[in-house]
Order: sequence, then structure tokens, then C-alpha cells
Amino acid sequence: MVSEFRLFAEIKYLEKAQSYQSVLSLRGVEVKLVQIDKLNARFLRLNPEIALCVDEQGLWLCANGMKMQPDWKAEIPRLKRASLKSEMIARACNLAEKPKLIDATAGLGHDSLLMAHLGADVTLVERHPILFTLLEDSKAQAEHDAFLAKIVAKIHLVFSDSNQFLQQQTEQQHSFDVVYLDPMFPQRDQNQNALKKQAQVKKQMQLLHMLLPEDGEMDLGDHLLVLAQTIAKRVVVKRPRLAVFLNDQQPDHQWQGDACRFDAYFH
Repeated sequence: MVSEFRLFAEIKYLEKAQSYQSVLSLRGVEVKLVQIDKLNARFLRLNPEIALCVDEQGLWLCANGMKMQPDWKAEIPRLKRASLKSEMIARACNLAEKPKLIDATAGLGHDSLLMAHLGADVTLVERHPILFTLLEDSKAQAEHDAFLAKIVAKIHLVFSDSNQFLQQQTEQQHSFDVVYLDPMFPQRDQNQNALKKQAQVKKQMQLLHMLLPEDGEMDLGDHLLVLAQTIAKRVVVKRPRLAVFLNDQQPDHQWQGDACRFDAYFH
């Protein structure tokens, strides 16, 4: 567990870095601002420990010579190709009905972006202060993009533990059309006898694994499924194709793809 994160910034981005430092401090993250000469590939290789950095594109998570942010602008080509008919997630979440939807396992927010594009009003919940700040930064940048602005207007970010948030919705007797779950570390509970060797995790996921090592041990989603079923007409769980069911609970319906599937539980 990292007790203090370094935040690297060139002198021309120090003011921007100080703003991120202040925001993260309010969210309980101790950040040490470090001025550097040049943020480039060589610098990242020479500083492999997990850290944060700032450049003209905003805030990044960096480690092992890589840097990562939830790049929503990079999703534009996929969004332009997507349709209610072509996307399995659209059928699973009934996006044609423009549902009121909670994404309780935010990740990098790419699924939420797609679901908002295809009609959903999305509440995106994330509890990790650094990941939430990265998502917040991506949304702010997307608001200035002509194509993305109308999409991200339908995404509402909530800084909260998903278990607590769903419990709160239950206590307040709020209801939603869909709760969407995509546990961050599904490989930890897959049926290993049925799986071939895993492919190397993508760079973005490698850095998330470094940021969220403890979370991965407990966020397999079993309890989230139980809570979600109390407030939603439909709970949709994205799983690797051969993974076990969340909470050992047989879904009411499935949509199967080559690499993943969507398990649906109807109220």
C-alpha cells in the first residue's frame, strides 16, 4: 500500500499539478509534488514505482515505464461504430428503453461512456480517490469535445463505495432500471480448469492492478449483486465467458460472446 504518491510535473504544469494535489488531499491521498525537467519515456523508465504525473493532457497514473488515464476521446471511433443492434451490452441492459442505470464498478468508465451514448442515463460510482479523480478529469476534458459533450452530460460521477451507495439507495427506497456490474478482477474467481492460460493484461489494466491490489481481493461482486437486486429491475453482470456466476447465482438470461458474456437477473 502506497502511503504517499509522488506527482511529477514540469515547471510549466506546476500550477495545474498543485490543483490536482489539493483535490487529492481533500480525498485523503497524500501527494508529494516533484518538479522535473522533462516528462518523457526515459524518465518513466527510470522511475518505475507507481506515481502520478501531469502534462498538457491532464492527470496520469504511471509506473514501469507506462502511463495511463481513462482516455475517453480515444473511444470515439468505437462509439461512432456502435449501435443498439451491434452491441451485446445494449441488448443485455435494454438500452433501447433509455434506462436509468448505475454502473457500480466504474473501472476506466468506457462501458459507461458506451451505455450513455446508446441511451442510458448513467450514475458512475467509484470509491478509489485516485481513480475517481482520473475519471473526473476525463469527463471534464470530454465536455470540451463536440462529439462527447452530449454523451458525458448523461454521466453522473459519484465518489462513494458501491456497497455503501447501493445500501443507501435501498434505505431511501430509490429504484433504478438497471445496475451494471463488471468486477475489476474477475480472473481471481474463474473456473481455472476450464480456462486456457490468460493473455497478458493490457497496459491500462496492469497499472490498475498496481493501484488497486487490495481492492481486487474483495471486489469480486457477490455482495454487490445481492444489493443491486434490491433496487433494480434488471442487474447485468459482465463476465469472462468461462467465469463462475457471481454469488453462485444462476442468471435468468445470458448473452454469450466469444470472450465474455452478460448475465442478467430480472426483478
